[in-house]
Amino acid sequence: MDNTIYLVGARAAGKTTMGRLLAEKLNYTFIDTDVYLLESTKQTVAEIVEKEGWEGFRARESHVLTEVSLPRRVIATGGGMVLAEQNRQFMAKMGTVLFLSAPAQVLAARLMKDPNVAQRPSLTGLSIIEEVEKVLADRHHLYMHSADHVINVDCEEAQILSQILTALKRV
Repeated sequence: MDNTIYLVGARAAGKTTMGRLLAEKLNYTFIDTDVYLLESTKQTVAEIVEKEGWEGFRARESHVLTEVSLPRRVIATGGGMVLAEQNRQFMAKMGTVLFLSAPAQVLAARLMKDPNVAQRPSLTGLSIIEEVEKVLADRHHLYMHSADHVINVDCEEAQILSQILTALKRV
């Protein structure tokens, strides 16, 4: 298997952490689309959103997705990457999509522990738990529709990695 592996899911689902571990295990290159965007524009997500709005950020995000999608890469996508139909179709065509799934309470607890506001600006202005619940309600069907496999990330990293590797063997 040499295709691209995409990790999708809400903020704090562990896409970056698990993406690094998976890439190391498979001897693939790891790319985080938010970090790539930061490095290529010298602007944080929050700065881009402030200057260009969410629409401008989403357009940049889609461009980055096509730019970094090469074989033998694990790509951690931004939480909203699935919002654009073109991104969902592109990922399905180019590789394997894994949805890292966890309950809202788990994601909110992780966000409260490490808010990283520059990379994770508020999407709604609500409290963290209310925002996570709303975002999951709005996007869950898109994550599910996009995914070749759903990975439960409400467990230890070793268990998550094991689930991912088992799912990839079925590809």
